[in-house]
Amino acid sequence: MGERLQSQKSFVCSFFDCKAKFSKSWKLEAHLCKHTGLRPFSCGSCDKSFCTRYQLTRHEFNHSGDKPHKCLLEGCSEVFVTNASLKNHMVRVHQHREKQYQCDHPGCKKGFNKRRQLKAHKCEHTQLLPFHCTFSGCTKEFPTHGKLQHHKKVHEGYPCKEEDCSFRGKTWTEYQKHRKKHQVKLQCGECKKLFNNAWFLHQHELNVHTREKRVFPCPKRGCDKKFTKRFNLESHVLGDHEGKKPFSCAYAGCRKSFAMKMLRPRKNQPWRKAQQARMAAETRKLAAKLQNTQLVDTKP
Repeated sequence: MGERLQSQKSFVCSFFDCKAKFSKSWKLEAHLCKHTGLRPFSCGSCDKSFCTRYQLTRHEFNHSGDKPHKCLLEGCSEVFVTNASLKNHMVRVHQHREKQYQCDHPGCKKGFNKRRQLKAHKCEHTQLLPFHCTFSGCTKEFPTHGKLQHHKKVHEGYPCKEEDCSFRGKTWTEYQKHRKKHQVKLQCGECKKLFNNAWFLHQHELNVHTREKRVFPCPKRGCDKKFTKRFNLESHVLGDHEGKKPFSCAYAGCRKSFAMKMLRPRKNQPWRKAQQARMAAETRKLAAKLQNTQLVDTKP
């Protein structure tokens, strides 16, 4: 499907009407997945799959929580999942580098970090969109190939990949909801609870049925504090050791500040409902105790 041009030392996609070229064979192989729909690298902890081993490795950090790429500049404790994220951080925060690709249209001073962003922006000046939808009766045009490919799904839909299943979702969300019907639940051997994949089952067994929980000790010399969550450890290091608390409470009259920002969880998650039920039960118990308590004045 791909061929190498010796004169240009590049790997060229041979699919019809595709002019993509690459300097390495693995990049061409990853690109071909866009045409064939194949994703040969599957995650062992969830049902996601990827075109390249690098994408899979980067995704697996989401399960482990590891962030191996640390900013080495003094006074900066930022850590990142990928080296690319670290480089972006260096450019954006420490180097203050000007954007490399500047628009040369008269009167326009916009700059961009990537060439494709500049190319898509220039379409705003020329009013010419180079990528056209080829489906019969559709006259839509797009500034980038990626947006065209995304639009094609409106016509093609998202077919189910399971055998003997003819479902075709009109949207990605509709397709994802349908996929849950094919998922085989994994049962916990101790309490018989069901989980969508092996990673969630493992986390459940580790946190509920295993006595020995994972502990994150503080790396600072002389500090013997330990935490069961990486978030709490990072918050401790930033706030208590480095004095960094950039997130202030927005409530009027409250002057508290925090080292890290906790994102608000989605309301309808099962674990959140269970937590609310436990809190409600504890509230009822406390209310029952208070009803039988008599307040005694201890003043003489």
